[in-house]
Amino acid sequence: MHIHILGICGTFMGSLAQLAKQLGHQVSGCDANVYPPMSTQLELAGISLIEGFDPQQLEPAPDLIIVGNAMSRGNLCVEYMLDNGLAYTSGPQWLGENILRDQHVLSVSGTHGKTTTSSMLAKILDHGGLKPGFLIGGVPSDFGLSARLSEAGDNSSGYFVVEADEYDSAFFDKRSKFVHYHSNTLVINNLEFDHADIFENLAAIQKQFHHLVRTIPSTGSVIYPAGVENIQQVIDQGCWSQIQTLAEQSSSEAGPQWRYRLLEKDGSSFQVMDADKNLAEVHWQHSGLHNALNGVAAIAAAASVGVSLEVACQALSQFVGVKRRMEVIHQDSRVTVYDDFAHHPTAIKTTLDGLRAKVAGEKIIAIVEPRSATMKMGLHQGILSGSVDAADQALWYKSAAVNWDIQSVADGCAIPALVCDDIEQLLTAALKPLSGVKKAHVVIMSNGGFEGFHRRLVAALE
Repeated sequence: MHIHILGICGTFMGSLAQLAKQLGHQVSGCDANVYPPMSTQLELAGISLIEGFDPQQLEPAPDLIIVGNAMSRGNLCVEYMLDNGLAYTSGPQWLGENILRDQHVLSVSGTHGKTTTSSMLAKILDHGGLKPGFLIGGVPSDFGLSARLSEAGDNSSGYFVVEADEYDSAFFDKRSKFVHYHSNTLVINNLEFDHADIFENLAAIQKQFHHLVRTIPSTGSVIYPAGVENIQQVIDQGCWSQIQTLAEQSSSEAGPQWRYRLLEKDGSSFQVMDADKNLAEVHWQHSGLHNALNGVAAIAAAASVGVSLEVACQALSQFVGVKRRMEVIHQDSRVTVYDDFAHHPTAIKTTLDGLRAKVAGEKIIAIVEPRSATMKMGLHQGILSGSVDAADQALWYKSAAVNWDIQSVADGCAIPALVCDDIEQLLTAALKPLSGVKKAHVVIMSNGGFEGFHRRLVAALE
């Protein structure tokens, strides 16, 4: 079958293209901007890429068009597809019907930590000998690729880990992607207001999460941290599956099947206890309470398919990490630079809190580009100032896409803060406090390319 993908260079659609190719389909696709690293991955996979949306690429007609959720009415290919009655579907629907339906699907959802927790879960299952397939919205360094089929190959059986995104499926299907995934094991890491471009309030997001909970079979599992009101409100709307909750060992919460305790305050080691009081420990290179909790959720999810606590903790102790999730992109005797995908105030705060616990009194500089749709709209403006409290200095980048008052955020910071609207100005501001410092950590926080700032800062330091 010839499958043509509109909007192929996004992480999800590019990964989907590679899975379709592995299944034996002829795959081609187009996007507005065809550039590395995804274009390189696709070309190496033998997938034909076209830049732009000239409808001539749909002649002769492919057997099926998969429409990315960035495509909208008015797009030339979309209009040609509709006018000529060509067969089409959304990416999540194709994934669900052609790959996930016959698998045991382990879905990881939530506002933050989906990519990291999915990567941890895939690592655990692989270490446990289950050879899972996966589709993850990032590149796990343990595997070096964002998607693969399960070892079964023909997808007649096996295990599949999927990052379950709440974003909508396509212009013609405004349900969240994750309702298509035929999940058997579901992790809900956390739940906050985000994606203000498609959700009007938190209740609208919770409604989609409850649609997902409704799809989990009675023999399946729903795993989430105890005591999180936004999640519990979703569960209270009705849950017909096995519930497993997570809590700290010192927590007064009643009934959690999984409990954890930090052995080091920076989260670099922690202990996990299951419902049978078995204990095991994780000792790893990562930091932060949020990462420890991500790890416990992955352990609980892996246990639902028979991976023991001991094996899971061994796997996590070897977990390398994910590209662009506190990824070290430069390190010398004085300065360490991290690339982090922070897209929400809570993600910024937990990341910086974890780093502070790890590096104690060493200097931390946070460089933040408010780039997600919600951040660009200014809807988190009131809580952004406090998200950087753990740093020693904050630099805020005001790109042309931001039309709200970032200066008010800088003014509200408890630490020295500066707003820059020019990359050269930002580079100068970032380098200045590093002069003569003994030890410093620079965290670049953006979910995009940041106009090449990462590369320019590293080049200046080198």
